[in-house]
This record gives sequence, C-alpha cells and structure tokens, in this order.
Amino acid sequence: MNTTGTSTGFGENASFPLMMVSLALSLVGQAFYFNQKEPRIWNTVSPKVIKASGNVWREVFGKEVEVEAQAESIKKKRDSGLVKTYTWAEVNKHNTKEDLWLVIDGGAYDVTSFVDRHPGGYRPLLHMAGRDATDVMAEYHPANVYEKMLPKFFKGDVVDYQVSDLLADYRAIRQGLLSRGLFETSKGYYYAKYVWLASIFIPSICGVVYSSSSTVHMLCALGLALFWQQLAFVGHDLGHSSVSHCRTTDYYWGSMFGNVLGGISLYWWKLSHNTHHVTCNSVEHDPDIQHLPVFAITNKLFGRFYSSFHHRYFETDAIARFLVSYQHYLFYPIMGLARFNLYIQGWILLFTPNEPVPFRNMQFVTMAIFPMWIGYLLSFLPSWEERIAFLLLSHFFAGVLHVQITISHFSMDTFHGHHTEDWIRHQMATTMNVSCPTWMDWFHGGLQFQLEHHLFPRLPRHNLRVARGQVLLLAEKYHLNYVEDDFINANIRTLTIMKKTALEARKLKKGNAGFYESALFDGLNAQG
Repeated sequence: MNTTGTSTGFGENASFPLMMVSLALSLVGQAFYFNQKEPRIWNTVSPKVIKASGNVWREVFGKEVEVEAQAESIKKKRDSGLVKTYTWAEVNKHNTKEDLWLVIDGGAYDVTSFVDRHPGGYRPLLHMAGRDATDVMAEYHPANVYEKMLPKFFKGDVVDYQVSDLLADYRAIRQGLLSRGLFETSKGYYYAKYVWLASIFIPSICGVVYSSSSTVHMLCALGLALFWQQLAFVGHDLGHSSVSHCRTTDYYWGSMFGNVLGGISLYWWKLSHNTHHVTCNSVEHDPDIQHLPVFAITNKLFGRFYSSFHHRYFETDAIARFLVSYQHYLFYPIMGLARFNLYIQGWILLFTPNEPVPFRNMQFVTMAIFPMWIGYLLSFLPSWEERIAFLLLSHFFAGVLHVQITISHFSMDTFHGHHTEDWIRHQMATTMNVSCPTWMDWFHGGLQFQLEHHLFPRLPRHNLRVARGQVLLLAEKYHLNYVEDDFINANIRTLTIMKKTALEARKLKKGNAGFYESALFDGLNAQG
C-alpha cells in the first residue's frame, strides 16, 4: 500500500509543522523543568520522625509507612524464647533451588516452596541463596511482603549475624529518603514524559504518512529512534515498579505500551534485568555481560563457562575468537543492530514452555501488534530501498540506548561466581555513573545515575540526583571507589577495555577441549 500521493511535500500538511513546534516545546520542558530534583532538597525537606522505638520506614505504593522492624508473628515467636538458632556456616549450606534459605535482618527464611512462584523469577532468589538478602529484600519489596508473606518462611535467627558500619549508614540513607517522601512518584513528572513521548511519536508517524519527501522520511526515522530510546526509559521505570509502585499495574501498562510501541518484551527484560541487578558483572550469572561470540569485556570470559541465566555453555570457539579480536571496531555497529536481537529474545521467551510468563496471552498479542504497525508504516514509503533505509536508520540510532546501558558496567570490575562483598561494595565495584548537567538529564533518562539506581532500584528517577549526593558522602566517609565520568570519557573507557581484551583474544590457543582458551584462566572458567 502506498498513499504518499495524498501529500507532495513536508510543508503541505499544516498540522505537521505544528507538531514539530510541539516537539521543540516539549524538549525545552524536558531539559529545563521536568528533570531530576537537585540534591539540596535533602536539606529543605524535613524528614518525618519515627514515633515508636524499634520502628522503621518502609514503602507501600510509593508512600512511606512507619512499621515495626519485625513482623508481629515473628516477634511473638522470638518473645516466646523457642526460636531456633543457626550459624552462618549452617545457613550457607542451603544454597540450591531445591533447598533455598535467605537471611533477612538476622533471621533465616526457608523460601524453597516459593522459588517457582516468585514474581521476579527464581534466579534472583537462587543467586542470594544461603546469603544475606536484607538489602535486596528492602530495595525490591513493599512493606506488606514483610508482614504478610515473609513470616511463614521464618526458620530462626542467625546467631553470628552482624551489620557493618558501612551497611548501617547505607540503610540509614534509605530511611532518610523514605522519611522525606522521596520514594513518592511525581505524577506531573510522568505526565510530562507521556506528552514528550507523544510529541516525538506523532510527528514521526505523520511525516511518513503525509509527506512524499525522502528527506522528511529519514528525519522521521531519526524521530522514531529518539522515541524508542525515550520510551525505554519509561519502560525501565515501569519494569522496576517505580511509577505507580504497584507491580501488577506497572507491568500491565509497561506491556501494553512498551510491547506494542517498542516491540521488546517487558517480561523478558524484567527476568534479565532483575538477574543483572543481583549478580552485576558476574561471568557465570549476569546476562548483561554474556555476549559471546561477539563481545568479551574481560579475559575471564575466555575458555568455557556455564551461564545460569541462559542454561547453556559459552565458549570461545573460532568465530568468537575472531569477532572478539575486533570487538572495539564492531562495538558501535553491533549496538546499532542490537535491537533486532532483543525482539528475538522476547519471542524465544514466549515460546519457552517451562518459563512462567504472567499474562502470557497478553504478551503474545501486544508483541504481535508491533511488527504489524511497523510493517504498515513502511508500506507508505515509495520503494524497498527507502523502507530498508528507514528501518536501519531508526534502529541504528536507537542503539544509543544500548551504548548508554553498557558504558556503566563494561569497564568495571568482573568476577567469577558470586560477589563476596556486601551489597553496596558489590554495586560500587561493578557500576559507574555518567556525569551530565541537569539540562541533559532527559537524554540519559536516569541511567546516568546508574549506581544510585542499583542501590535504590524503586526510587523514582526524578529523585536519583538527590540520592547521589548522599551516596557520594558515604563513599567519602568509607573511602569507597565512587566512579563517575562524562559520556565521552565513559565511551573511551569502554572501548579501551574492549581493545585490551581484543588483543588478548588474538593470543588465545586452541586447547584439547576444542575451544580457544587462556591457560591462566582455564581452571577458573571450568565451572558448571
């Protein structure tokens, strides 16, 4: 179908210039008004005082609530004096999917029966098995989970449980954010984001439908790329339940609009992203650094290792060795095409029968609508050459999103297995920020405060700059390695580490197992 004859040029449709004006005005609003709050709000907003001794602040639907630190039913068991006690050594043994214990605020919980029903998937639970999950629990779950769900899994207390001064201060920051109401989402902020998205999407579509100019069509491809990048930021917030703070509501609307307009499965992203947060930069466990055969950000990936996310082995075969050897040249071209891979990953998940996908039918329908409307839009273009150019241009420039995601982790520390440090040291070792002025916050969509986001994933994006101020003070107090660089230098850091690994890949020799390996890391990578 080709209806471009309905208009002979860019200016002949009177509504289109008006839409471009609306886009410009929206951009001004995003740059100078609807962005992150400044750190000074910490000093201007008085914290609410906890009234009862032993109470803490927790979050429900984005509202701070004062609750007892321990659920009533657990408190009664402890007061009875009949609670069993365990040592860390005993708890550490319960570290499999078939026997999975967590430690939360000094209590031991057997969640084995809940593993397959966990809304965030079984993987985050498995990666915290036999370990201290206090901070992961606090950052991902509202108050009602502590009171209504957690007590039934309570087994007893860990007698040698201790909290370091660093962790105590980190948890105090979270209490301060809650007491000041900073976990509360600004509805106006997101209404402005929806207007901003509409002001990008509508002109991009109308320019294709109503104009016969090839120049306009390519400009619309760039507009669509910008729309997909900005849509992903809102989808990211919905995926973390940091918009309405209701998991079902955010998941529903994220799927309806994200899947339909963006084509990337929100649930696939949640499974991958939740695992990434908990196992950030783990060779065997973090899917965000498992990109063989095209990328290897560290020589720890050479040889052969088993991915607990993908349930298969990765190895440096001849193809991987060749591609990784030139990965610093291939980085941007592959980032420009990465979106096509994400479409495929979503469909693979939907056709995987043993993966429990909430609202699977809705996921199927919403995912199927995306290629339909994209195909129909392309039918308005006059030739196959222009259609291919439009598709490639829109996807390539949308790839700036993938660059933004990777530069916060690719140049940071990587490790085998599970990180032995506490939650905050783990995130600081594996995550870096991208510095920018406030008027550029719209471009980075909150990803510039990647460290603060990893520490407080349900904190609304517009308050991350406030959290940054507090985390910086914490890093100074404990001499922590707080890494932050501007966008250009962050890209240079990433390319530098990729070039270093590429040069090492060229030296790999084929081992007896049939794949290319480094003798130094051969033993380490032989983990199953």
